[in-house]
Amino acid sequence: MTKDFKYKKPKVVAEIGCNHKGEMEIAKELIDIAKFCGADYAKFQKRNARELLTKEQYNSPHPNQMHAYGKTYGEHREFLEFSALQHAELKAYCEMKGIGYATSVWDVTSAREIIDLKPDYIKIPSACNNHFELLKVLRDNYKGSVHVSFGMTTHTEEESIVRFFEENNSAKDRLVIYSCTSGYPVAFEDINLLEIKRLYEIYGERVAEIAFSGHHLGIAIDNVAYTLGARWVERHFTKDRTWKGTDHAASLEPEGMRKLVRDLNASYKSLNYKEEEILDVEKVQREKLKFRK
Repeated sequence: MTKDFKYKKPKVVAEIGCNHKGEMEIAKELIDIAKFCGADYAKFQKRNARELLTKEQYNSPHPNQMHAYGKTYGEHREFLEFSALQHAELKAYCEMKGIGYATSVWDVTSAREIIDLKPDYIKIPSACNNHFELLKVLRDNYKGSVHVSFGMTTHTEEESIVRFFEENNSAKDRLVIYSCTSGYPVAFEDINLLEIKRLYEIYGERVAEIAFSGHHLGIAIDNVAYTLGARWVERHFTKDRTWKGTDHAASLEPEGMRKLVRDLNASYKSLNYKEEEILDVEKVQREKLKFRK
């Protein structure tokens, strides 16, 4: 980053997604834990399986039966889905607990339902960032921030997304783009953190903020992402990585999330220049230890 770059306090998103296993009690417990860990947002997912999936996809078996919650993939998705009223309940619970609520939406119906809840931001996952009917609903009918992940996305597709929001002058104020590699989990050599630098070079003056969504193991990489300029750091979050479901293995457990928040906030405090050549904390040591001719 350039010397005049000002680091903002990191925003940490605990991506609960569908790790609640379709149970409201677990979802609320994960909100409680995310708040205790210091996360800024608890984020979920909203899908309309009948709209999102083809008939063939809906009726096909889950590709990994040990993680299936239904006889077909469609039934599996329906089992894990919360209704719009349940999302309203989750948002109210987050507000009561003092943590932000957010949701990724995968289809137009889900987008319209979540817009009605007026969250701070709504996320578009990498899988749907080329669904321009969905993007249009959020761009034109929602006043909050729109966050978009750039996993499995070509540079041409990235440019099309940003230009789409620039058409009504909303990119600079409302669009947050995420460096992301779509894998679960992702090997370190495939994270490609310098993509954050590339996004800054191309879009730093064109979008509101640049972020990082990680699906890797551990928490060391996230501090590097923040140092490279990712204001938002999003990590999948679960209570137990051995639970049934495909996302748990690439998720942080509570202690990992707590340490992630701790370390990111420590990085925030340390990323600055000296206000004077010799700091007060150094003066006593200089007087005592500095070599004198």
